[in-house]
Amino acid sequence: MEKRRLNIEGMDCTNCALTIKKVMEKQGALDVSVSFTTGEAAFSADQKIVPNIVASIGKLGYTVVPENSEQNGSASATVKLKNILIFCALLTTPLLLHMFAAEDSLLNNPYFQLVLSTPVFVIGFVHFGKSAWGSVKVGLPNMDVLIFIGVTSAYVYSLVGTFALHGHHKYLFFETAASIVTLVLLGNWIEQRAVKRTTGAIEELTKLQKTKAKVFNGLLSKEVYTIKNANELVLGDIVIVSDGEQIPADGMVSEGECWVDEAMISGESLPLLKKLGNQVIGGTLCTQGNVKITVNRIGKDTTLQQIIQLVKSAQENQPNIQRLGDKVSAIFVPVVLGIALLTFTIAYFFVHLSFETAMMNSIAVLVISCPCAMGLATPTAVMVGVGKAAKIGILIRGGSTIERLSEVTYMVFDKTGTLTTGDFKIKNINLLAHLSLQEVQNIVFSLEIQSAHPIAKSMCRELKEKAAPLSIENVLEVKGQGISGTYNNKQYNIATGVENGSIDLFEDQQRVASIEIQDELKNDVKEVIILLKKQGIQSVMLSGDRKEKCENIGKEIGIDLIYSEQKPADKLKVIDALSAKGKVAMLGDGINDAPALTKAHVGISFGGATDVAQNSAQVILLNNKSLKQLGEAISLCKITLTTIKQNLFWALFYNVLAIPIAAFGWLLPIFAAIAMAFSDIIVIGNSLRIKSKTLN
Repeated sequence: MEKRRLNIEGMDCTNCALTIKKVMEKQGALDVSVSFTTGEAAFSADQKIVPNIVASIGKLGYTVVPENSEQNGSASATVKLKNILIFCALLTTPLLLHMFAAEDSLLNNPYFQLVLSTPVFVIGFVHFGKSAWGSVKVGLPNMDVLIFIGVTSAYVYSLVGTFALHGHHKYLFFETAASIVTLVLLGNWIEQRAVKRTTGAIEELTKLQKTKAKVFNGLLSKEVYTIKNANELVLGDIVIVSDGEQIPADGMVSEGECWVDEAMISGESLPLLKKLGNQVIGGTLCTQGNVKITVNRIGKDTTLQQIIQLVKSAQENQPNIQRLGDKVSAIFVPVVLGIALLTFTIAYFFVHLSFETAMMNSIAVLVISCPCAMGLATPTAVMVGVGKAAKIGILIRGGSTIERLSEVTYMVFDKTGTLTTGDFKIKNINLLAHLSLQEVQNIVFSLEIQSAHPIAKSMCRELKEKAAPLSIENVLEVKGQGISGTYNNKQYNIATGVENGSIDLFEDQQRVASIEIQDELKNDVKEVIILLKKQGIQSVMLSGDRKEKCENIGKEIGIDLIYSEQKPADKLKVIDALSAKGKVAMLGDGINDAPALTKAHVGISFGGATDVAQNSAQVILLNNKSLKQLGEAISLCKITLTTIKQNLFWALFYNVLAIPIAAFGWLLPIFAAIAMAFSDIIVIGNSLRIKSKTLN
C-alpha cells in the first residue's frame, strides 16, 4: 500500500469530490481525500487496483489527468466550461427578450423558442445529468440532481405545451429551462475562478522554481557551463549561480560565497551569508556573490516541493467543524427533493394554484437550494489560511491543526534553541586539574562533534579551528544527561555544570574543567509572550536546564510557570498534567523534545533549510531566529477558524431563508438560479478575505 495522488478534471463542486471519494473507497482505496479546490485525490492503494479506480472515476464522468502531463486539469476544465457558457448565453439571451416583444413576434413563437432552447437543454442534460446519475449510483445525490430535475421539468412541460396544448404562452417555459442551465453554468465558472484564487499560494510557490540551470562542465572543458533544464538536474551536478540569479535546486556551497534572500521560503527579511559547506534552497535568490553549488536534492525531495505538497495536502486532515457541513450535505439533496414535492402538492391540491404556478414554485425550490456553499465553507478557508501561512514561512499540516491551535490554552516552550538562539558562545574555560587548555579543547570537541544537541553544535563551531579531533571510543549520549566516551583508557564525560550557565568535563568521574557558556534570547520573545497573554494563553517554560537559569530568563520575558531540570520522560508527565486542564501546544527544537512535541495537542518546531517534510511537528516555523512567526501562526489559525464558522453560518442561513421564499412563490426560477449561482461566491469571497487580514 503506497500513498498516491491523482489529478482529476471535471469537478464542479465539493459534492463531486464526495462522490469520487465514495467510489474510490468502494474500489479498495484507503485514507481517501478528494479536494475540489486543488483538483487532486490522495489515497493509499496497491498499484494493482489503481486502474480500476481510474476507470471508476471515468464512469462517473470525470477525467484523470496523467501525473506527468503538462495539462492543468482545473485550468482545462475552466476553459471548457467558459466555451460552453458562451454558447449557451448566446442562445438564451433572445429567449429572455421575448418578455419585451409583442405576443405575435418571432421571439414568442413556440417553435422558435424550441429551436433556441433545445441545444442549451441538451448541454445541461448531459453536463448535469452525467454528474447527477453518477452521484445517485453511489447513494450520495449532489446538487446537479436538483438542477437536472428542475431543468428537465421545465423543458418537458414546455414540449407538452407546444405540441399538445397548441403552444399557448401559459404553458411555455423554454426560457426558464435555458436560463437555469446558463445561469448555473455561469455560477460554476465564476466559482471555479474564485476557487483558483484560494490556491494562489501554490501557484506563487511554483513560480519560484527556476526552469534553467548553469551546470559546470569542469576545468578541462572549453565551455565553462552548459544550460540545462532544472528538472533534468541529477544528484552531484555542480551549478553556477551569480548575482541576481535564482538558485535552481537544493544543494551545498562547494566554492565561493554569496548573500541569499530566503524571504519567500522562511520569511527572513534580511539576506543570509552562505559560505563553503552551507546548505542553500532552490528557488531562493542570490543577491550578491558568485558560487558553485553541488546539487543534493532534486524533484519531490527539494524543500520548495515539500512546502508546495504540504499546502496541497492541507485538506487531507480535516477539522472537526467540517463534519457539520459534511453531515448536512449528505442529507441535503433528499430533503430538498422532499420539500419541492411538498411545495407542489400543497400549492396545487390544497391552495388550488394553477399547475404551472405550482410547478414553477417547486422548480424554484430545487434551483435555489445550494449544498455547495456548505461544502466550500471549510476547504476554501483552510486553503487560503494554509497558503498565506506558507508564504510567510509557516507550514501548517492540515485543517485539523488550524482548529487545534486556535483552541490552545497552554503554550509550552523549550528553552535552549527555542526561547534562546541556541547559538552558544564559550565565555571562558576554567582548568581544574592536570589537563592543559589544548587537551580540554580536543576532548570536548571530539565528544560534542558526535552530538546533535544545539549546545554541542555551537561549541563545535567555535572549537573547530582550535581543536584537533581524537579517536574516542564507546561514545554514549543520554538525552538530558550528557555524553561520554573512552580515550587512552580513560572515561570522559560532559554534563551540565555545577555553576549556573556552565558545562563540566569529567575524567574518570573527576571534574577537570568547567566551560562557561552564554546564550541570547531570540528576537520578539517578550512581544510574543505578551501577545499570548492577551489571547488568554498561558506560557510555560519546560527545560532540562538548571532552575536558577530558567527562572532568570522567565522573569526577564514574563513567563511565570516554569518547569526546570526536566528530563525527556519528565517532560511527558508535565504535558500530561497540563493536558488534563486544557489544550496544550509545545514549541521545541525537534531534537530532544520530539516525544513531548508528539504528546502535545499541537507540536510546533523550527525547520531549517532541509528535512522540512520529515519534521514530526504539526506546525513548522521556517525562521528559527525569531518567535514572531509563532504569534502570526496562532493569529492566522484563529482568523481562519472564525472564517470557517462565518461561512457555515452563511451557508445554513442562506438555505433556511431562501427555500421558504421559493416555496411560497415569491421568487421565479430564473432569479432563484441567480441567487444559487452567487451564494457560493459569497463563501469563497469571505475565505479570500483572510489574505488581507492583519496578523497581530
